[in-house]
Amino acid sequence: MVKKIVCQNRKARHDYFIDDVYEAGIVLRGPEVKSLREGRSSLSDSYAKVKNGELFLFNMHITPYPFSHYLDMDPKRTRKLLMKKKEIKRLIGKTEEKGYSLIPLSVYLLRGLIKIELALAKGKRKYDKRQSLKEKEIKRELNQMNRRGIS
Repeated sequence: MVKKIVCQNRKARHDYFIDDVYEAGIVLRGPEVKSLREGRSSLSDSYAKVKNGELFLFNMHITPYPFSHYLDMDPKRTRKLLMKKKEIKRLIGKTEEKGYSLIPLSVYLLRGLIKIELALAKGKRKYDKRQSLKEKEIKRELNQMNRRGIS
């Protein structure tokens, strides 16, 4: 089960506390699939929301495939996500809690299918981000000291 990552939302782990991670399918048109396979997409500022018992992805940018014959391709159109109803009901309950939102972490190819990794996340405040950066810096310094052989 080898998955090839097409694009990632690198800022998500910096801006949010991630609680749960879910996998979902995504409804795409033919030229969008070709663009994604070439890695021509972006997840920055994108989010997912449950509407009428269905899951949708907003603001994901997929650059139009240059050789397609579609003229009306909107790169930031709303796309439907595919999950089991039981999981969607669980997400509805959790996103109604204060501060939780659904953030896409990555898009990847799995056995020829394009999947999206969604995270149930809670936003970080400014001091939380500074604390995370401080911990990351300390870990990096400790690893450097261990490599040099300094105790």
